[in-house]
Amino acid sequence: MKNDLIAQNQNSTIIAQYHFTPRVSKSYQSEADLERFLLKELEAQGYERLTLKNTEELENNLKAQLERLNNIQFSQSEWEGFYKEHIANENLKVEDKTRLLQTDNESLPFCNDKGEHKNILLLNKKDPLKNHLQVLSQLSNDSGKAKNRYDVTILVNGLPLVHIELKKRGIDLKEAFNQIRRYQEESFSASHALFEFVQIFIISNGTYSKYYSNSKRDFKSLNDNYTFCISFSDSKNNKIEDLEDFTKTFLAQRTLLSILTKYCVFNTDKELLIMRPYQICASEKIIDKIKMAHSCKLYGSIQGGGYIWHSTGSGKTLTSFKTALLATQLDFIYKVLFVVDRKDLDHQTQKEYDKLEKGAANSTNDTKELKRRLESEDGKILITTIQKLSNFIKKYENSKVFNEEIVFIFDECHRSQFGAMHEAIIKKFKKYYIFGFTGTPIFTENAGKNYTTDLESKKLMLKTTQSTFGDCLHSYTILNAIKDKNVLPFKVSYLSTMQQKDQENKEEKVSRIDTEEALMHEDRIKKIVSYILETFNRHTKRQNAYTLENQRKQGFNAMFATASVDFAKKYYAEFQRQIKANPQKEPLKIGLIYSYEQNEDLDEPCKDEMSAKAFLSEAIKDYSRCFKESFSLEKFDNYYKNISQKVKDKELDLLIVVNMFLTGFDSKTLNTLYVDKNLKHHSLLQAFSRTNRILNEQKVYGNVVCFRDLEKDTNESLAMFGDENASSIVLLESFEVYFKDYCQKCEELLEHFKLENIAHLTKEEQKAFIKLFNEILKLENILSVFDEFTEERDPLPKRAKQDYQSHYLELYRDFKQTQEKESIAEDLSFEIELIKQNDIHADYIIFLLEAYRPNTESESKKENILKLVQSSPSLRDKTELIEEFLNTIDNNKNVDFKSSFIAYIKEKSQQELDSIIKEENLNADETKDYLQDAFEINFFKDQGKKIQDLLPNTNIFTKGSYAKRQEAIAKLKAFFEKFQAFLKKEEM
Repeated sequence: MKNDLIAQNQNSTIIAQYHFTPRVSKSYQSEADLERFLLKELEAQGYERLTLKNTEELENNLKAQLERLNNIQFSQSEWEGFYKEHIANENLKVEDKTRLLQTDNESLPFCNDKGEHKNILLLNKKDPLKNHLQVLSQLSNDSGKAKNRYDVTILVNGLPLVHIELKKRGIDLKEAFNQIRRYQEESFSASHALFEFVQIFIISNGTYSKYYSNSKRDFKSLNDNYTFCISFSDSKNNKIEDLEDFTKTFLAQRTLLSILTKYCVFNTDKELLIMRPYQICASEKIIDKIKMAHSCKLYGSIQGGGYIWHSTGSGKTLTSFKTALLATQLDFIYKVLFVVDRKDLDHQTQKEYDKLEKGAANSTNDTKELKRRLESEDGKILITTIQKLSNFIKKYENSKVFNEEIVFIFDECHRSQFGAMHEAIIKKFKKYYIFGFTGTPIFTENAGKNYTTDLESKKLMLKTTQSTFGDCLHSYTILNAIKDKNVLPFKVSYLSTMQQKDQENKEEKVSRIDTEEALMHEDRIKKIVSYILETFNRHTKRQNAYTLENQRKQGFNAMFATASVDFAKKYYAEFQRQIKANPQKEPLKIGLIYSYEQNEDLDEPCKDEMSAKAFLSEAIKDYSRCFKESFSLEKFDNYYKNISQKVKDKELDLLIVVNMFLTGFDSKTLNTLYVDKNLKHHSLLQAFSRTNRILNEQKVYGNVVCFRDLEKDTNESLAMFGDENASSIVLLESFEVYFKDYCQKCEELLEHFKLENIAHLTKEEQKAFIKLFNEILKLENILSVFDEFTEERDPLPKRAKQDYQSHYLELYRDFKQTQEKESIAEDLSFEIELIKQNDIHADYIIFLLEAYRPNTESESKKENILKLVQSSPSLRDKTELIEEFLNTIDNNKNVDFKSSFIAYIKEKSQQELDSIIKEENLNADETKDYLQDAFEINFFKDQGKKIQDLLPNTNIFTKGSYAKRQEAIAKLKAFFEKFQAFLKKEEM
């Protein structure tokens, strides 16, 4: 069998196209067979094969490799000093080690025995091929919480920078991901924590192979999620998944070293981002185009540029940022200008760039500052609006920069980059390279009536993305993005909100009625607002939380796109009216934002008494009162920035908009878009795409609810920016399809796994039960947002579902504790994240307690509470605690459950903590402070200097001292986990 790489640039990271040869099915392939193949293939590709038994031998090899890379010979004392300070320093966190590898100034200071100062490289980023690659397998690490053996590790200059976890064919790939997570918890931080230097994790079951970054774990990073694992591909977006193909491409030395040294970004949130293949390909295409155009003197023409068509939500900011950085490294490039078409995007882009690398790019407040920065030798990347750039051209027409070689990167080039300002820029600058990024290009079909004069033929031609920027250098459509699971598909509902009768007294759809008077009728507005308020928790997956605070934590939030400012005003007023009319419910936090004409016509009959400006001013006052802020219309920019952040932080439940926020705004927490607005072509897809950013495993689609019949426009838009069959992939199936499958699986569950028999299942039957219940959970997660999915229609009774879930969690606990290499757990994937979505929090326990009053039914109510607790992943281990409390109030009919429960938890936690402090001889004050911080950030860090300082001083060489300290830490962690759901910092 032969797999060829075709049309590959020797310097390209992403191959042009991979030739796949159909594979003939072979005999059974075990995990060991996969490992042997991988090692043999890497050796053939030039990797040095190592046989190391333990981490001590790993450290010795590291010394030799750093000596080779730096052309130096360490004495034993020199090495011990350097190693202890820069490599094995216990104060270095995972993010500190990543920073050492990913910052441009990656050399480390070193002073030898003679007092001479030198710089030591860990990774040669300037000349990647000078780094030395080694591969080893089955390295043992016995120093952590559990003994582990790692499948395959790739060393770069002796440091483990790539770790590969394998599973045999047929096993769920997620199990490899889960195993790496277990290693991170149990042993990667042990033995001088060399495995915390890992930058890339690779998981493969032979059939599928993916990669992802070793990002931070202290605060439950979003990247620490199986959803964010990446598939490799060629430049045509063909996935390269089989381990054999993946090894020949991704693990080729040039490719792997290029990704490690050029296509990783360590952002200011201390997260390591690895670029996806289409992002790398786009960057390389642009850089190659610049080099070619410079060489052939094609700058200043359309032949020296092009555009990138990457689906909305596929990471354009990271692509453009890395492209800009790489362009500044070309010695003939004077500046790189990132051009946006709105003032709010100027701020947003600066913020996003700052998040990737603080200070790498600079925005400008006005034209004067733009001139200063353009003419300064400092700061090679500038962010500006097209308006400021146009003003600069008019005001400073003799500036020296017009003769410099400048790269222009236009953001969202589908919008307003085709006008007079754009033409003025390309006429004035003599040596420009112009590139555009868009998720929805302007083609002839959606160009409208925008014409320009072709310079060669002198004929009128439509202004399209291609006619303005040049050829498409790389495309990655929404179809590609959804197939690769880089963005989510859409669930689109079309709801008829009014009907009219024709001459034959037959009803017709709302699409036939298109007059503003009918659409703005107050009865229709009331009906839509009432529907949104009634269904909001279901649409945003908040329905299982019993306080608004927990609803925001558990679920998502929404945006409402309205047809005009007048519509927005009417909807906002009606929301406020209906919310005030129902004071017994905790109100949703609703915001409003739009742009308005400064000199609007107040005499038009359709206008309200209050002008758009005055109405927005009052809405901003409402917002300020709600969040205890002091915003005003005069400081609109500050209001815009704040409301944008409130949406991203899930503090705002619903944002009403007209045009703003429907393009260029990204929030992973937003899952629902309500639409009462005519949309088509690129505008429709841009608006819908506000909902489909990946967040976690509970968010499986973007939910779009249309109050107008946009079905035809939706299908046309998907055909234009995907293909004519795109709707079958981009849109979810109907409710009936999922519900039928769900009913069949529930019927199978009730028939084959009767509750009374679950405890007696064999291992194989347990596996079948887990797999079936997983499928039910996934389908329920999809169905939960459909209006048709009610409790009455659910074939699985609520009580039975709780009992099945309790058994499911018990099996999960048992299998998790089984850590033998060939454990049954390795054949299983537990969908615990989907249960957590429906988690029962402490507030719900109090809610249940209020219903629990000592009477003739008290025992059944008590049993019901305990069953609910047992079916919750976070409360299951607290069953005994809650049962003890219930026993204390059996004979008290007038008890205040909330205050009693809180008092009981405080007393119980204090008793247990005092007992631990006394038993382990801990520093009382520091221990309480440490736990207060843990409860505040909702995370217990069981390693590091701070927790070691809580423990009594002991001689580390005394037998059993290490085990004694670990036992004390384990007790504190168990205490934290027991009371985590009930205690906050101020309650300790």
